[in-house]
Amino acid sequence: MKATQRTVRLDLAEPLRISRSTMAARDAVWLTVEVDGLRGHGEAVTSVYYGLDAGTLERLLAAVATDLRRFRDPESALDALRAGELAGEDTPPAVTAAVESALLDLAGKRAGSPVHRLLGAATAPVAATARTIGITSPVRAAAEARCLTASGFAVIKVKAGAPDPEEDVERVRVIRDAAPRARLLLDPNGAWTTAQADALLPRFAELGVEAVEQPLAPGDPEALGALAARSPLPVIADEDAVSLEDARRLAGRVHGVNVKLAKCGGVHAALRIAEAIDGSGTALMLGCLTASSLGLAPAVHLADRARWADLDGHLLLAHDPWAGIGGTDGFVRASGLPGLGVRRSPGEEAA
Repeated sequence: MKATQRTVRLDLAEPLRISRSTMAARDAVWLTVEVDGLRGHGEAVTSVYYGLDAGTLERLLAAVATDLRRFRDPESALDALRAGELAGEDTPPAVTAAVESALLDLAGKRAGSPVHRLLGAATAPVAATARTIGITSPVRAAAEARCLTASGFAVIKVKAGAPDPEEDVERVRVIRDAAPRARLLLDPNGAWTTAQADALLPRFAELGVEAVEQPLAPGDPEALGALAARSPLPVIADEDAVSLEDARRLAGRVHGVNVKLAKCGGVHAALRIAEAIDGSGTALMLGCLTASSLGLAPAVHLADRARWADLDGHLLLAHDPWAGIGGTDGFVRASGLPGLGVRRSPGEEAA
């Protein structure tokens, strides 16, 4: 197989502020694999939190691209990837996920089948996705909430973790007033102490928040599990739920785990986590990093397996260079086209 890569800049429509940082743009590295004129694509994006800059992604994907030349087809390369024979144990999950995405896309195109069918689903998944409102002023938050619900969004995720917790409470209150029928999720990104969480969660429950992601700083899953046991609303682990081992440790102790393909290592790693928590009382949430439709597409092919879908990363961009998974009306959809079902956006060069 032939493999090439390209690095592009993804600018956000507006800076997104969360408890630990504010982001205005990130780089994406696209991996393309080709056999007999058919191409498969995958995307890895930079992340300060995970210690991945563009240079690191380019170097690691270039090494995998060189190794891919020894495979005649994507199917055998996928087998090797899952067996740990293509990307080593020290390969970051984001890189493994991008490689798997490109190989699945190409395998689907060779088979004339969409990726979800390769994964055993007969119908194309459709899911209501959350749309994120960052840490911002109450006036702006309320305006965003009204706009989102008017566009069809039924789930809104509110970022929390402002220096003054009362700001978070007020932001949620005005969003609830502006969007009284919306399902609300809350995400402090690990900003609260245990005492703060104990004091704040009942107040957010009264405001109708459906669930909270990672209220406590990661690194103490025991504390997170104990908080979940007494919390008046469901607690979802995110930064504390990275690997399959993490998910097994938390199964039955928290109400949900947020699985991001770039965090766990790709589609098949996500499926193993889903299997591990099945029947434990811990539900699956599918999340994402800010990325293009290409980066989001593999997760969309799993979206019907999750209780919560937070797959809006492409909707935060000023311009999405790929298209094919929808989302602007509040729903992401996998198509019936072969492979991932994504294509370059109108006006972009042919892929």
